[in-house]
Amino acid sequence: MKRIPFLKSGEPYIWLTGGALAFCVLMVAGMVLLIAFNGLSGFWPTRLVRFAMNDGRVILGRVEDRDLSADPSEGKKYRIKVNRGNRDLDQADFIWLEESDVAEHDQPSDALVVERTEWGSFFGQIKALKDGDHLVAEGPSEGLSTVIAALPETHRLQRQIVGIEKKEIGDINEAQEHLRLRSTRLERQGVTSGPELDRVRAEKDELQRRYDGQTARLEDLKQQLQRTVVLSAVDGTEKEIPLANIVRLYQPNRMGLMAKAGLYLSKIWEFVSDDPRESNTEGGTFPAIFGTVMMVMLMTFIVTPLGVVAAVYLREYARQGRLVSAVRIAVNNLAGVPSIVFGVFGVGFFIYLIGGNLDRLFFADYLPTPTLGTGGILWASLTLALLTLPVVIVATEEGLAAVPRDVREASLALGATQFETTWRVVLPAVTPSILTGLILAMARAAGEVAPLMVTGVVKLAPTLPIDGNWPYLHVDRKFMHLGFYIYDVGFQSPNVDAARPMVFATTLLLLVIVIVLNLAAILLRNHLRRRLTATGF
Repeated sequence: MKRIPFLKSGEPYIWLTGGALAFCVLMVAGMVLLIAFNGLSGFWPTRLVRFAMNDGRVILGRVEDRDLSADPSEGKKYRIKVNRGNRDLDQADFIWLEESDVAEHDQPSDALVVERTEWGSFFGQIKALKDGDHLVAEGPSEGLSTVIAALPETHRLQRQIVGIEKKEIGDINEAQEHLRLRSTRLERQGVTSGPELDRVRAEKDELQRRYDGQTARLEDLKQQLQRTVVLSAVDGTEKEIPLANIVRLYQPNRMGLMAKAGLYLSKIWEFVSDDPRESNTEGGTFPAIFGTVMMVMLMTFIVTPLGVVAAVYLREYARQGRLVSAVRIAVNNLAGVPSIVFGVFGVGFFIYLIGGNLDRLFFADYLPTPTLGTGGILWASLTLALLTLPVVIVATEEGLAAVPRDVREASLALGATQFETTWRVVLPAVTPSILTGLILAMARAAGEVAPLMVTGVVKLAPTLPIDGNWPYLHVDRKFMHLGFYIYDVGFQSPNVDAARPMVFATTLLLLVIVIVLNLAAILLRNHLRRRLTATGF
């Protein structure tokens, strides 16, 4: 038997392709692990170190990095990057210290981390707790215990204030706006008196009375938040802040492993469930998570029927020829168009043309303030639907081409019409291919940023697109998106070093959302494939 040469046997190419696949998997896994490490490690409560410098300075902070000195003439010397916090006192979070300039260092057990709603964290100690001019507690030990005991009630009052501002006062403001529009409409119709105008005025007076009552209630609650905390930095500098501005405080050098793990989990929960603060560099990302998922869902509901109908027409109904071939080429070319081009098209067609005309037809009372003639989650979803439409069309057409012609002919022979055959026989067999296209479309749409920047995404959205006011789903509202959130925090933040952990954590969160959405679609696709296999397709 003639021996086949090793190269011609094909075995080297099998090993080559297998090695390439393994290398790609390792690269992807390494990227995810790198993002996860840099993102999740930022929530861990790191110990505070106090440095006594040769020049007499004392610096307290977290050690973030250590590398060789920037000056090669000094020889092999190391420097330390320290996050000293206290941005409102020192104007910068980070400082580089030459190890040769450090006289000594230690980890004081009473060092305190105070996380604030603004100006970042404060490192130091509590000197006193005041209620106006009255001294409630004094000293680090008594002050800390008193503040810890008072924080839950303070946070409860803050949540109550926010609830009144968003719900009660928000509903009153919306009702007042509707009354203003009714009054404007009556004036435009020439109505200057009568029962309708009297009802409008009476409702305005009632709403104003309710508004004054809620405002007085707010003032009463805010009067209960007059306590202030006097903080002392390691160099003796004092800073007085409202107690309501403190998110949490802890002493990391005294915490054990379980205490640190509990704080770590609470920070992660805050990250996924709370609103952002400090120009998005701290706090949570819930509005961005909500906006991302809602936009992807709206895009999916829009692109699915459009892509499936277009593919069915091209494959099942259109007469094959040069025109259909040209359409297919155009669809394939659309997949390569830069996404910002779709964004510009969305602004011109959806926002200015369609939205502007709808405003003139149905929302004339709101003009010149636009309702649909400005960026919003609906126009952003439509723009991304057009962006991902070629993917769905191509995947659906491939599935239609794979359905045997005998299946169609058998259905027609039994008396079914072409529409019934397509609807009841062909499309169920093509459902896995449609879901494959949706998986690719969702993955691309979730990470797109450029078209969203011009069609509705914003740095900070005051309200979610869904609330308790009619019509509940407000597709005209602007929204937040994780992709734009990453861009804003990573490249537009005035303090890049402090925002870096948030960038990695948000990137990991976006990956998790894309994976969860894709896994849900993949599981559904596999379930449908098993059912179709059992029925003979």
